[in-house]
Amino acid sequence: MTSLPVAAREHVRQEMVADPRVVAAIVSAVHEQVPVYAALDDSRLPEVRAIAAWGLERLLDLWVTDGALEPSDLRRLRGIAAARAADGRPVQAVLRAYRVAATVLTDEIAARAPRLAAADAFALSRMLLTALDTLSEEMTTAYAATDEDLAADRDRALRLLLDDLIAGRHASVGALSDRSARLGVQLPDPYCLLVAEPMGAERPEMALDAVTGLLEALDVPGVPGVPGDEVASSATVRGSRAVLLLPGAAAARAGAVLGARSWRGCAITGESLDRVAVAHRLAADALDTAPAHAHRPGRVLTDADAHVLALLGGHPAAAPDQVARLVLGPLTDPGQRHLMEALTAYIDAGSASAAARVLHLHAQSLRYRLRRIHALTSRDPRDPWQRLTLDIARTIRP
Repeated sequence: MTSLPVAAREHVRQEMVADPRVVAAIVSAVHEQVPVYAALDDSRLPEVRAIAAWGLERLLDLWVTDGALEPSDLRRLRGIAAARAADGRPVQAVLRAYRVAATVLTDEIAARAPRLAAADAFALSRMLLTALDTLSEEMTTAYAATDEDLAADRDRALRLLLDDLIAGRHASVGALSDRSARLGVQLPDPYCLLVAEPMGAERPEMALDAVTGLLEALDVPGVPGVPGDEVASSATVRGSRAVLLLPGAAAARAGAVLGARSWRGCAITGESLDRVAVAHRLAADALDTAPAHAHRPGRVLTDADAHVLALLGGHPAAAPDQVARLVLGPLTDPGQRHLMEALTAYIDAGSASAAARVLHLHAQSLRYRLRRIHALTSRDPRDPWQRLTLDIARTIRP
């Protein structure tokens, strides 16, 4: 059997490039067969599709022309490998994804050319083996070089890691542990994700040195002196805002530090390391929607504030009963029922004196209970914003 003429291979190439189902089949196969890709969030899929579309067209071109990868192709492959090293995707998984894609490509060609001649099949096999061998060498080398550079510049590596966490590119604690181990650091767990910005209407693009200064003011070490022995904090920038991943204990100092700088912020401490993206979205949305009087000097917004604001905005990140527990804390215990009654009476009556009359208490006794509520929940019922969050929480509480 003679081989397909070039025109016939070109017909197959054009048909496959024009059919979006081919790229979809490649992406689906990679997603199903390579666990690291199955864990990618939706924001990364367009990039995977774009690389799959480019790879499909280039490999088909090489098959049609009996060509070889060109220097521009190799530069692109090295760039892809460097990006994968930066986002922590293992090079073995990346190369496996290309092998899976090559298998799908072969199946798709066979389906469109059932009478493929031996010479064409051999040409396809030779092209794929050569291309996979070349890209493996190029990408492995570029990946190792980038990984080494990142390890040497640990500040930048930590910043890139935090960028990936915020974007949701790591879906498991195991993947985070592997990446941080390569850097010789440990991520804080429990952690505080602090999103902060200067007060005022004009908020220009945040400078990275301002974030570094904030880390120093919080008295949190940026990079451990002995790799792996200490917890590493990290910081990055999102527009006009600083984003810091800190040990959980740093949340207690955040209010005073931000207040001294005339900044406002939101500190999320209740999410797990595989949900840093959720924590960032909660904090950023809270800063977008919180009224001015919610930002008191020396105080940052917390998980409870963020969840209440999400609830008010119609896109809650937690169930109402969980929001109530976050805000009310120990007040939900049966033994604190008298404090819940005092809070309810105070909110409904509008003043301590009126609430005391409703409960048949001395006004001082009622005020004492309000102070206990403040101590237990870190929310002062006399503060307008905090009273609102308490009111919402006791209303939606089951």
